[in-house]
Amino acid sequence: MKRWIGVILAVALAGVAVAAIVMGNRTEEGPEVVRGVIGSEKKPFFDDPKVQAVFARHGLRVEVDTAGSRQIVTGVDLSRYAFAFPSSVPAAERIKRDRKATTTYSPFYSPMAVATFEPIAALLAKAGVLRGTTFDIAKYLDLVAKGTRWDQIPDNSAYPARKRVLLTTTDIRTSNSAAMYLSVIGYVANSEDVISSDEQIAKLAPVLAPAVLDQGFAESTSEASFDDYLALGAGKTPMLVVYEAQYLAHVFAGDGAIKPDMRLVYPSPTVLSKHTLVPLSGAGTRIGELLTKDPELQALAAAYGFRTTDPKAFATLAAKTGTPPDLVDVVEPPAYERLDRLISTIETTRP
Repeated sequence: MKRWIGVILAVALAGVAVAAIVMGNRTEEGPEVVRGVIGSEKKPFFDDPKVQAVFARHGLRVEVDTAGSRQIVTGVDLSRYAFAFPSSVPAAERIKRDRKATTTYSPFYSPMAVATFEPIAALLAKAGVLRGTTFDIAKYLDLVAKGTRWDQIPDNSAYPARKRVLLTTTDIRTSNSAAMYLSVIGYVANSEDVISSDEQIAKLAPVLAPAVLDQGFAESTSEASFDDYLALGAGKTPMLVVYEAQYLAHVFAGDGAIKPDMRLVYPSPTVLSKHTLVPLSGAGTRIGELLTKDPELQALAAAYGFRTTDPKAFATLAAKTGTPPDLVDVVEPPAYERLDRLISTIETTRP
């Protein structure tokens, strides 16, 4: 009798295993696990219990790994994931093409901005680079070309550092935020036109290289560099290229991370980083649809500083805090292959 009971239990367990395989990662005891790889700046959003609760109500548990957005394209085994969620359209379109995906979702976006400090902003105003919240890229590139150092700015007693006047970015080889910065300075250096040819790249790479390479060490992800800005202050990072959402998330939360002497200003021109999800399975498609269409997820994304497909949620939060300004001077980044070629060419000038 015991032997027959054992046989029956074995058959029953085998049936459960087969059912689990057929159903994917979902069983009757819990939600379907959906794994994605995302740009690091979105991890606080995905980790939020409120966001997780919305997915759970749809029978999903979303687990994410992080990588630099450019790294997602070239250095991540995407076969392990149901979706890839880089921080720009060019990277997403490259993934879509490589993986033969049929669609993408862009549930929210964030302009590129510059996080700095009041004393630094005052010096930039003296140097003619900053007017209000507008950071003039053309005038900034003039300072870069001259090799200007902070202590060479007249009447500078607030920040008499010997180092060069340079925007800090992440690593252009791995991170989208640095690539978007390169898109902006490349546009200005290219007589205010999007870089579109190898001839332009060959001409511009030596001009742009100092703005990128002379920074020294660069973090591989935008979240790591922004953490340094918050924790270590102007001594380490006087001005940092960020996603607007990284800064505004703390402003909207009122969590005290943004100190009174911190400032957010906007490059002119700037570029929009459209966070674009590429579904790699049916479950990934569900995530893209929910992020784009679910009102609660849209509101939660706005609370994390993202401008969403429903502008009202973001506008309400911005009105309460007095930020940010309307942006008019916005340009497009180059195609992924052109930007990749520009980065590779600049790399050849690295000592």
